[in-house]
Amino acid sequence: MSLRILVAVLILASVVSAIGVVHARHQHRQLFVELSRLEKARDELNIEFGRLQLEQATWAESNRIDQVARNRLGMKFPEAGDIVVVRP
Repeated sequence: MSLRILVAVLILASVVSAIGVVHARHQHRQLFVELSRLEKARDELNIEFGRLQLEQATWAESNRIDQVARNRLGMKFPEAGDIVVVRP
């Protein structure tokens, strides 16, 4: 009788262990899919950051600033006669 109980306990332990393995593999797959999704999002953000850095560098060029100052704001370099030096 005790041999049957031992076999039943071992079979039950094997089934529980198999269910645990299946559950762990399922979690692993879900986490791997999530990791892949996050890595793709990270790569897209890195690309966008590079584009933004390039755009910032373009907007900050001195030629661009000079052009905007002249065209939109009507600014210009003063003539020599318009310059006044103030001394203490």
